Amino acid sequence: MNTMWQSARALIVGLAAVLLVAGLALVTLSLGKHPELAHPPLRVDALATSGDNCVTCHRDVSPGIVQQYAYSSMAAAEVTCRDCHEAPADYPEAVAHEGTFVLQSPTPKRCEQCHTTQIAQFNQSRHSLPAYVAYAGTQDLTPALFAQYQSIPEGTYAPNQLRHALYELQGEAIGYFACESCHDIGQPRADDSVGQCTDCHQRHSFSLEQVRKPETCNRCHIGPDHPQWEIYQESPHGIAYMTMGHTWNWEADPGTLTVVDMPAATCAMCHLSGFGATAGSHDVGERLSWYLFAPISTHRPDWEANRTHMQGVCASCHNESFIAAFYAKADVATSQVNAWVTESDAIVQPLKDAGLMTEEPFDQTIDYVHYELWHHWGRTAKFGVWMLGPDYVQWHGAYEVQRSMSELREMADTLQRTQER
Repeated sequence: MNTMWQSARALIVGLAAVLLVAGLALVTLSLGKHPELAHPPLRVDALATSGDNCVTCHRDVSPGIVQQYAYSSMAAAEVTCRDCHEAPADYPEAVAHEGTFVLQSPTPKRCEQCHTTQIAQFNQSRHSLPAYVAYAGTQDLTPALFAQYQSIPEGTYAPNQLRHALYELQGEAIGYFACESCHDIGQPRADDSVGQCTDCHQRHSFSLEQVRKPETCNRCHIGPDHPQWEIYQESPHGIAYMTMGHTWNWEADPGTLTVVDMPAATCAMCHLSGFGATAGSHDVGERLSWYLFAPISTHRPDWEANRTHMQGVCASCHNESFIAAFYAKADVATSQVNAWVTESDAIVQPLKDAGLMTEEPFDQTIDYVHYELWHHWGRTAKFGVWMLGPDYVQWHGAYEVQRSMSELREMADTLQRTQER
């Protein structure tokens, strides 16, 4: 009996040793194919021996930003503090500082000196002036900026309709921390350039890893009206990122990304990065087919070319028939949500025609119910469809649309009966 037990134990130990050696061999082989994982790039302090006045002073007064910038690719490329911050005395937003004049927050016009293509792409995107106008309106735009806004195909130019009533209703005290925090990504600057590059490219590290990771986008793309972050987490792409993202090559040079670097989709990969057959772009709408954020979604101006761009990314992992079938079904689902929103409009329009709903927004409970039906739940269902988040299509989306529709009908009946009395 003891002999049998000893033999079995020896067999088990032997098998465990074989499995351990095989596992180590696989790890070694994997690291051999991906040397960047075996030997992460060495962080180098590009300012370690700097005698630059900006650096030596700020090492004392704000050491955090010096530490961040010291390890950035911009510092390694010998871009100095003055290159971005120093400006002529009469330059818009320039302030006196230590015997010179500086911009406390460099404008996109300064970034444009090196990043010309990226700024041009950004200026034609919904992240630029359309984002700002959505809460602030067009009345304060200079003639040059107003003309630029009108020229943006993705802007769906409508100056009398885009000023967001909630921003006015809640006031500046709340708006500063709410609407402005995200929509000022397209804020006009005093030199007539547009945007806040650092909303995505956090200063002063300007890290490829940081700007490529989905957490960067969740600063704004989160919550009941645009829960892309939450949807991404439950999607197959998000699961791959959360379980394996620590092994991905986040610092690969722009224009070189392949499935070897990132084997599953991220926000940046789908919407911005050069990947597969699709070139990189700072126009976040360049690969999108629909205006999903709208009450009733319509195709974007160049939606067929946009779709080709996006499918060029998809094709790095998925076959043509899979992609075509997915798009066909997602188009149908988007149209279904459109039909529900149209139905909700048909419930409230007679109330408006009869004077049972006022012209003022958000002064009756029914205003909020109708608004949330499309702005929260309809949008969420559509985003969930296109980003593969089933719970957000159903329980945070379609179900809530149906519930709100029922509530609208009851409220409409009550208002009509009240009038009849």
